[in-house]
Amino acid sequence: MSKMSLALLASASLLCFADQAQAIDASPAAEPTVIYAGEPAQGAPVRVASAQNSNMGGGFIQFLFGDAPQGGRYQQQQPMYQQQPESGYARRSMDPQQSMRQPQQEEMVDERQRPFDPKFEKQVVEYHGKEGAGTIVVDTPNKFLFLVQGDGKAVRYGIGVGRPGFTWSGVKTISAKKEWPAWTPPPEMLARRPDLPRHMEGGPQNPLGARAMYLGSTLYRIHGSNEPWTIGTNVSSGCIRMRNEDVIDLYGRVGIGAKVVVI
Repeated sequence: MSKMSLALLASASLLCFADQAQAIDASPAAEPTVIYAGEPAQGAPVRVASAQNSNMGGGFIQFLFGDAPQGGRYQQQQPMYQQQPESGYARRSMDPQQSMRQPQQEEMVDERQRPFDPKFEKQVVEYHGKEGAGTIVVDTPNKFLFLVQGDGKAVRYGIGVGRPGFTWSGVKTISAKKEWPAWTPPPEMLARRPDLPRHMEGGPQNPLGARAMYLGSTLYRIHGSNEPWTIGTNVSSGCIRMRNEDVIDLYGRVGIGAKVVVI
């Protein structure tokens, strides 16, 4: 074959290779992947262009056939959110009327260290209300329970009351009294707090405390507590809680049928 023929053949081959490369470069770019909030990230590694050289030639050819380098600057797409760990109390209350909460991180404190306010100590005070002797008056906003004496006096105790949305008012009577009562959470409470025990016998660890006085046919009770640091706070889902020494004192002063006015 003549030198002229070889030169023409080589020129044709180079033009063919150039046309192929131009066709590849002219191919439409892949549509970008759109990730919406809430969708999981793609699990497959992303193929990207790299300025590094490799055995495959680097650049455009590596973009076509190569994976992103392990540990390099091309990383797998991450989700648009990250789930935060759930926070909680240092000691979670097992209040028989308490629903589940999602406290903030700053609430992570030991409430048992909160000093007891002296104003919630049992004391005899003046009473100028209209209720007769032997009536229990529950002052929900101020977190006091009064046992009217009938001589212009009342015995006043500090109490814990319902959280916002769980307070109530009305007139009831004491329908039952129990010492060291057992506790069986009702189904609706277990739905809110599945971590609660299904039954607990009476005793020092029982959240109903040393005594309980049941109010009419409701689930509400005046009861003791193994968490005395909660007295003076909005803590329950409607029950009225007292310190054990106070509920024992009140229990001995009132009988079944006593009138209870909750305001």
